[in-house]
Amino acid sequence: MRARFNQSFKIQAVEKAFSRSGDTTLKEVADSLGVGHSTLNRWMVQSRSNEFESMIATKSLRLMPKEKRPQDWNLEDKLKLIVACAPLDDEAVNALCREQGIYPHHIKQWTQDFVGGARAKAVAPSETKKLKYENKALKKELHRKDRALAETAALLVLQKKVQAIWGNSEDDSQ
Repeated sequence: MRARFNQSFKIQAVEKAFSRSGDTTLKEVADSLGVGHSTLNRWMVQSRSNEFESMIATKSLRLMPKEKRPQDWNLEDKLKLIVACAPLDDEAVNALCREQGIYPHHIKQWTQDFVGGARAKAVAPSETKKLKYENKALKKELHRKDRALAETAALLVLQKKVQAIWGNSEDDSQ
């Protein structure tokens, strides 16, 4: 069975291939996307010769509904897709992601966000405001104490200089 990829998936795959880091091979990128190395290479050649842009400009593609980008997904839809992908193997996850127009790494990131988000968002907004106010007050008090300490240190230095120049008043009385 030959897999069919939608146009936005091809464009995103080519962008990912072109923006890969220096230590990542094209074969690794193709494997992570669930496409063949030669297929990804062919898409890259097509994008260089502007074949993708001409395909997008065709009337049939312009009439297609706009597909959702990963950042356009709401939390409920993300969670549904995470749950749907949980029992699947890598090949099935790749196929499902192709249908949805996203990459498997989006699923992994969303999962981490959900797990980490529960801990990070434990503080209520009113609590955050209270903590910011308290932090500001503590910084103000610290600044005031620093100025007082600097003034006291300056007075001690001046007192020692006065004693060195005029002598100690206790020494004169004896």
